[in-house]
Amino acid sequence: MSPSGEVVASISSALAVALVLLACVELGDAAAAVGVYRLIQYDLAGAPLGSRAAALNHHAAALPLPPGADLSRSALVAPLLDLPLTFLTEYLVEKKHLGGLLILLPTNLSGKDAAGNDVDKGQVKGVVAELERLLVHQEVPYPVYFAFHDDSFDNLLADIRKIASSGQPASATTGGYKLVVPSAEPRKVSSPTISNIQGWLPGLKGEGDTEQLPTIAIVANYDTFGAAPALSLGSDSNGSGVVALLEIARLFSRLYSNPKTRGKYNLLFGLTSGGPYNYNGTSKGFSDVSKEMGVSVGIKHKKINVSNPRVAWEHEQFSRFRVTALTLSEMSSPPEFLESTGGLDDTRESTDVDSVIRTVRLVSETLARHIYGLKGRNIDVFAENSSLAINPHYIQSWLDLLSRTPRVAPFLQKNDPFIAALKKELSEHTADVHVQSDALDGMFTFYDATKATLNVYQVASVTFDLLFLLVLGSYLIVLFCFLVITTRGVDDLINIFRRPPSRKLKAA
Repeated sequence: MSPSGEVVASISSALAVALVLLACVELGDAAAAVGVYRLIQYDLAGAPLGSRAAALNHHAAALPLPPGADLSRSALVAPLLDLPLTFLTEYLVEKKHLGGLLILLPTNLSGKDAAGNDVDKGQVKGVVAELERLLVHQEVPYPVYFAFHDDSFDNLLADIRKIASSGQPASATTGGYKLVVPSAEPRKVSSPTISNIQGWLPGLKGEGDTEQLPTIAIVANYDTFGAAPALSLGSDSNGSGVVALLEIARLFSRLYSNPKTRGKYNLLFGLTSGGPYNYNGTSKGFSDVSKEMGVSVGIKHKKINVSNPRVAWEHEQFSRFRVTALTLSEMSSPPEFLESTGGLDDTRESTDVDSVIRTVRLVSETLARHIYGLKGRNIDVFAENSSLAINPHYIQSWLDLLSRTPRVAPFLQKNDPFIAALKKELSEHTADVHVQSDALDGMFTFYDATKATLNVYQVASVTFDLLFLLVLGSYLIVLFCFLVITTRGVDDLINIFRRPPSRKLKAA
């Protein structure tokens, strides 16, 4: 080959490589990865509930759907407020086939949507609560994921609707967007446990042992349950209760550290697990203190049916053992089973620090007046600007931490850093702190795969693929002919395509 031919061949080869790389770059730019959160999967007494699938590999569809649309091979992408619950109920009750469902949640519940427009905060919370009730108590045969709505999803939805407006649903033939979650088959969580953390403040010793002193227990469950385990933060239920307990322990530890102010009651502080699962882990004078604080406290008497395996309030577990107990709650009636347990709408924005401070003051002042015999005396033991004042910064910092930490019990191991952090904090204020771990109620079976990565691909149509192959093939043919002509001449190129003589003519 002549030097000029080698140069031409090199340039042509470089152009071919550049064309292929350019095509790869365009395809790479069409892909995006987003973190998503899977709908819970569990069995209750052998009945399968929640999402029963994790892998997703379908073309994307969006609302509104054309009449008679077939979603059996499509993954529906729907913002929370645009998803009619009647539509979802229809697919579940009538067992219609759906490839998958991606629900876009508002980035916060502060009254703004992804575009910054005002929305009804109460409406959002109501829709979330209804959605969770529907999905948690039903068997959902297809994969369901949650993601947070942002600008990228707005662009995706606009493109999906534009493609759908052409009258041709997204498919391998027409192109569109494809949603892929490469996930293995979910596995059962082996030997799930619940861990209870206990700490003591021993009372003032008299003639006998402290074990003979009466004991007051302050208990709060710290775990959560919701439609998406990885999003079950439970800032209010029951993060606020955990924070209140820690602050009350801190306040009374200061009183009990001095023999002169140590009460003649033992104080037991218990952080329990298994709260949503029938409190599997677990009457004082509130009226006087609440009147002074201007807080309305009502008493709700509820008869306990000891033959019923399910209890509505945590104190009922104590009442079964003839221990006088009560539950302090902002709800006037007990929630239904597996509801109000720290679901999707229970975020930091839904919890008020001032409300937690009022609760701490109510409980701590009531306890102090009972322990020290101050009933009827207008004395603020934990008065503001005193050495025993409630610390708002302590409450806020712990509330912020709990609002960033999912706490669904089956996914918290015995040595989980969060449990270790609770134990360490309780050890700062109480004595003889220990963790007791027990097996979760055998009625429940949970499955893993709570988080995943969603890959969004822009898929070209078959027409584009054929056109691309045609152009690339034509280019290669022209390149081949050009190289042969420049290096060997036109005659050699013609000979390549010339039909060779038959063997009979050679023999003749």
